[in-house]
Amino acid sequence: MSAARRALWYIESHHAAPIALADVARVVGVSPFHLSRVFQASTGTSLVRYLRGRRLSEAARQLAGGARDILQVALDAGYASHPTFTRAFSEQFGRPPEQVRAQGLDSIALVEAIKLHDDALPCAQPPRIVNADTLLVAGIGARHHGASVAAIPSQWQRLALHCPTAPEVSYGVCCNSDDDGSFDYIAGIGVAGFAALPDGWQTVRIPAHRYVVAWHAGHISAIRSTWYWLLNHYLPASGLSLADAPELERYDARFDAHSGHGGVEIWLPLTDTNPT
Repeated sequence: MSAARRALWYIESHHAAPIALADVARVVGVSPFHLSRVFQASTGTSLVRYLRGRRLSEAARQLAGGARDILQVALDAGYASHPTFTRAFSEQFGRPPEQVRAQGLDSIALVEAIKLHDDALPCAQPPRIVNADTLLVAGIGARHHGASVAAIPSQWQRLALHCPTAPEVSYGVCCNSDDDGSFDYIAGIGVAGFAALPDGWQTVRIPAHRYVVAWHAGHISAIRSTWYWLLNHYLPASGLSLADAPELERYDARFDAHSGHGGVEIWLPLTDTNPT
């Protein structure tokens, strides 16, 4: 069973208890950072956001069912006070608890339990381990969460406007992720330094690191299936763990930006405790 599946089971079995990301990761047997990446890649949402949504959805059901004591519902959902519960509840559903208690669940988008369907796509070539030197990347950056990842291709389009001559190698860098599932994505190129760059470009310095490098041979739109296989199958079977460091997509001359075919490398940073 994949780490994401085990995490989903544990959340559904224990979300009424005061559990956090670290607790779920400990039970699943991976680091909190590794679990965050696995869960996000597998479900499309962050573990923290999902856990919060499940708790608040159960609270909404209790309120719609006639629960009179909102503070008790708040406490059962893991909130220490009525105001903090009301704020979180209103942010989640767009209306306060009192309104849901009075009007029911009509037009409320509850967060239902996720059931995963494996769509792992193994790499045709065995991944390899490499040691890479420090890399400086600059380009078009944006902060993403959830559905906004659909806008990532537009960053590449904007980069192309600044680079009429296609670079030999370009990089998609995922960095600065948080527990809520947000992260920075930079569509960029390798540079010698950060001086004299176009206005508005973002930069990231990636220290020398050890990576597992995998080849996604299919269309770029199917890359999530390769990520899923790497995170849920290949890394656990190999005894490897992700480091809390930038992850890379490396596009070279084999990739056709017009058609999306040709393949791309996925570079995942590894912890220092991995076997050699």
